[in-house]
Amino acid sequence: MSDPLACTDARVLEEAVREAYSAAALNPKDGHPFPVGRKYAESIGYPAQLLDTLPESAVAAFAGVANLPLIAPVKNGIRALDLGCGAGLDGLIAACRAGPEALVVGVDFSDAMLARAARSAAAAGVSNLAFCLANGGAMPFREGAFDLALANGIFNLNPARDRLFHELARVVHPGGLVYAAELVKKEGVTSVAETDIRNWFA
Repeated sequence: MSDPLACTDARVLEEAVREAYSAAALNPKDGHPFPVGRKYAESIGYPAQLLDTLPESAVAAFAGVANLPLIAPVKNGIRALDLGCGAGLDGLIAACRAGPEALVVGVDFSDAMLARAARSAAAAGVSNLAFCLANGGAMPFREGAFDLALANGIFNLNPARDRLFHELARVVHPGGLVYAAELVKKEGVTSVAETDIRNWFA
């Protein structure tokens, strides 16, 4: 009997990831196949004092893997992309660090996450942060539109990583910076394991 969670169709895998992250956006306190929320954010380096200043709606559904907006050189007036922005925590931090003349654009493929991110930005009174519903492998931006890109834990969840890297190289101008973080297994997985949806959240 075939395993219903076994899949070789990239579109089905992508939809499974979208559904999982949308569920985290809608009900972050429920159980999820990946860490979510404030305690997790603090455990990977986001200071509690900083999180206290940001809307709980962004903090509660955080699901990245590193504190990229605190590591990256977010300078005044920068044009920054937050690819896979989720609930908007990284974009909010970057927008606040970069000042009102900067522009930070958060991109995500989950309507539910973007809705939460937009609510968070409005609650924080941040006007230099915008959001866009798009697939990271086909972003609606011109070449060289950004000085800096943040990609916090999106590569493992996308079966078409080559397109993500291509798009990042296209929309960040020559000499710009890409700060990315991802979880890496010490040991590889078999080709059979790669097609099991459960392993995309392991």
